[in-house]
Amino acid sequence: MDIMCQTAKAVSELCEVAKLKSGDILVVGCSTSEVVGAKIGTNSDPNTADEIYKGIMSVLEPMGIYLAVQCCEHLNRAIVVERDAVPCGEYVNVVPQKKAGGSLATVAYHSFKNPCVLEEIKADAGIDIGGTLIGMHLKRVAVPVRLNTKKIGEASIICARVRPKFIGGIRAIYNEDLL
Repeated sequence: MDIMCQTAKAVSELCEVAKLKSGDILVVGCSTSEVVGAKIGTNSDPNTADEIYKGIMSVLEPMGIYLAVQCCEHLNRAIVVERDAVPCGEYVNVVPQKKAGGSLATVAYHSFKNPCVLEEIKADAGIDIGGTLIGMHLKRVAVPVRLNTKKIGEASIICARVRPKFIGGIRAIYNEDLL
């Protein structure tokens, strides 16, 4: 299975399990180096990033879900997102590049209609492709999601969804639809 199809399959599975809906935000961190079988940060690949981006958007766009792409550590894991997703966001001024932001963030920045960059976001679900550490960009409480799709290319993937915090005690009753 090719990279674009593997990505679309994983994103589709995650959207279903996480019960994402129009207006929600999915954060993706991605090491294209890991996808092509190299060590993270050593072989950034714009062509692979383009395939991953196309796979993601083939699922998210029809559903009305926003994509937020995490940049690499050289931009402090900043987030590239459509401005419409965060109209009141506190934007920062940087343009991701292959070696300062990463290939997927660069592709997203140049593919979005009206991109902006934020230092942080609180997304509704996330997919980490290749060990990029996206947890800082998820709402509380993050819950691990196990997918049938375990890898994209050579990179392992880890997924999460979020749920509202439980409050109360032994007398509390919870809304099962929010779990």
